[in-house]
Amino acid sequence: MTTKYDAGKSRWDLLPIQEVEEIVKVLTFGAGKYSDNNWQTVENGKERYFAAMMRHIVAYRGGEVLDPESGLSHLAHAGCCMLFLSYIERHETKISVA
Repeated sequence: MTTKYDAGKSRWDLLPIQEVEEIVKVLTFGAGKYSDNNWQTVENGKERYFAAMMRHIVAYRGGEVLDPESGLSHLAHAGCCMLFLSYIERHETKISVA
């Protein structure tokens, strides 16, 4: 048997890739509507992406599964917004837009 030392390493095999792909579809839709990585330059991104995330969650909780504009999952849109918020939080000093 071959030895492989992967204890303590990130378990990428645990990632639900189909759900991640739905978020990638949201990113692709947004890039087509705006431009690639436009989300990184949105003024007041923290507030605006939190509000957008909540709108998608509220729509989903109200029984609307798909966003009417994109035809994609409200949960994927909310997940995308959450990733944006995480990115902004991590890079806050690099993104500050006056």
